[in-house]
Amino acid sequence: MSARSAELLSLYEALLAKVKADYLNDNSMTVKELFAVVTNGKEFLSLKEQAKEDELALVEQFLKRDIASYLQEKNDTDLSHSPTMITVENTVWHWLSGITDRSQIEWHEVLQDFKHQGHYQSGEIVGQGNMVCIHCGHEMKIEFPGVIPDCPECDESEFTREALAP
Repeated sequence: MSARSAELLSLYEALLAKVKADYLNDNSMTVKELFAVVTNGKEFLSLKEQAKEDELALVEQFLKRDIASYLQEKNDTDLSHSPTMITVENTVWHWLSGITDRSQIEWHEVLQDFKHQGHYQSGEIVGQGNMVCIHCGHEMKIEFPGVIPDCPECDESEFTREALAP
């Protein structure tokens, strides 16, 4: 391994240590938030000064991948991410939405659409419906009330909601 490669590798390892430290301080951060925090830190700026543009692009790709992998490993032991718990939660919400008077849900959602003027952001709470990413057109079906996540396809945060079917 060349001296330059060893130097870049040690800087990358410092970035990963920063990822772990930042996540331990706030374990509610998403991949996108953790990446933003780390890339604004002094370790990344130091790497940015020393790396070429193509090397930096490669480091950013690896960093996104490694952050996602790290968070996946951390969340594997958390029951809220368990497939069984997610299934149970989805089933309960599905039963509750079936029991609830559909017309009241529709009226509530119509009022929300007027309030939002048809545009939603990730992080907002929404009831039922199909959320469509403004940037890539990816559709996410929301079957129970919850927080809108970032688009899983393009990582953007702006959506429109299709009308509920009768």
